[in-house]
Amino acid sequence: MTKRPTPAAAKLLVDCLIEQGCDRIFTVPGESFLQVLDALGQQETIELVTCRQEGGVAMMACADGAMTGRPGIAFVTRGPGATNASIGIHVAQQDSQPMIMFVGDVDSGMRDREGFQEVDFAAFFGPVAKWAARIDSADRIPEYVARAYATAISGRPGPVVLALPEDMLSHDTAAKPRKRVERPAQAPCPDAMQAMMALIADAASPVAIVGGAGWNAKAREHFQLFAERLGIPVATAFRRQDAISPSSRVYAGALGYGPNPKLVERVKNADLVLAVGARLGEATTDGYTVPPLEDADRTLIHVHPDPEELHRVYPTDLAICAEIDEFAESAALWDDGDTIDFDAGAQANAEWEAWATATPNDYPLDMGACVQFMRDTLPADTIICNGAGNFAGWWHRYWRYEGYPTQLAPTCGAMGYGVPASVAASLRFPERTVVAVAGDGDFMMNGQEMATLVQHGGNLIVVIVDNGAYGTIRMHQEREFPGEERISGTRLANPDFAALAQAYGGWSARAETTEQFKDALVAAEGRTGLRLIHCVIDVEQLAASGATVSGLRARS
Repeated sequence: MTKRPTPAAAKLLVDCLIEQGCDRIFTVPGESFLQVLDALGQQETIELVTCRQEGGVAMMACADGAMTGRPGIAFVTRGPGATNASIGIHVAQQDSQPMIMFVGDVDSGMRDREGFQEVDFAAFFGPVAKWAARIDSADRIPEYVARAYATAISGRPGPVVLALPEDMLSHDTAAKPRKRVERPAQAPCPDAMQAMMALIADAASPVAIVGGAGWNAKAREHFQLFAERLGIPVATAFRRQDAISPSSRVYAGALGYGPNPKLVERVKNADLVLAVGARLGEATTDGYTVPPLEDADRTLIHVHPDPEELHRVYPTDLAICAEIDEFAESAALWDDGDTIDFDAGAQANAEWEAWATATPNDYPLDMGACVQFMRDTLPADTIICNGAGNFAGWWHRYWRYEGYPTQLAPTCGAMGYGVPASVAASLRFPERTVVAVAGDGDFMMNGQEMATLVQHGGNLIVVIVDNGAYGTIRMHQEREFPGEERISGTRLANPDFAALAQAYGGWSARAETTEQFKDALVAAEGRTGLRLIHCVIDVEQLAASGATVSGLRARS
């Protein structure tokens, strides 16, 4: 049988990705991009990670972009593949994470006939991506790939979707890859910095809210230096808890769902809010109330790398459009001779320490105590990955996100994110401990990606919190429609998760008491590969602010 050469267009596409620094691609293979799969098989620079469902593919790519600052790369097939992956595009958009998804598309001659699995991808993904387009000419592959990278990493980072017509990938071309694209570096205006410092000096009760678009290790280091020098309390935006070290003497805790009530009051009463990188979205601000949307007595300074986010929702007194790390470095080095020294940072930090220390309860499996034991047992730079659900509140409250990055969690509240994100993290940082924490409902949405972890030799601890219910919805249900007879649609009948992990080739344990969890965690830490701890708890035990279902009934 004569060996067919790899089509020039497909090889060019792979060469363009290599030129842009791509070293890993997540995929579920499809016949619509067989040429690209062949080209990937002929090189050794890019690792191809074969996944089990396109939702997992997209979430792995999103998480990879969050960790590297370069776009995570996904390849999926048309129709069902792309629509399965759309959840990851939405996560990347709302989380401001760089990502590029390539979609194998119908042959050009079949377009607009509702061909097999045909979707208008520009129309479908346009509302949830920074840019969605189709590459019709092989000669323009370098242009589209370079533009996709530039779009994904510039300003507010986000996802790009490029459709690849099946016939185009087989075309001849003499085009060459374009040079690597870098994120533009935009320093803050010195006049704006001077104005900011003057506003802070005039404030009586300032607070900073940080984390979000463009945040990185440099921004974390320099902003912490700046905040500690001034003594300003620093709160992190929703699920951005690694934006500042929890050991900082001015760290005040996290905003979002189930925050410290004292922090909420501090932010509401602040006469100056310095928001850096954060969009001040609905989750962070609890429906645009923390801080209040309109407050004549409050000054808002908003720093963001994308001008379209400034003045978008909150009325802003001083808008600074700059790269976050450039801003943080300028702030840390700023010296105009004035001395600004607040004691509120230390006070807020003490309030957070008290809030973030678990107190024993009467449940056989005390999740607060379990998280604190994890904190004392696992390395400080452990990466915690979670999806959405009430279970996540225990880690948001009691875990210390000491390293960077150490928190991979969807700000858009997408279920099923934790396991695929943890697979990406275990491959990106094989020397670090990675833990996926999931609720029973959350885990079942993408738990099959444990097979991807095992296939690619990753190391991962999975902690499943099983309360036999969609806990968050059950909590809302109890609040809005109290009474056992009003429970509807939120009960779950679950498999034996410990047995399931063993079926995937992993080690597992079941924990129904706090001591059993501690023993299981110690045993898991001493092993490699896939390790799963199945935690069985009572549905009455809720994470949010220490609430209970019965307590919600009593208040309703």
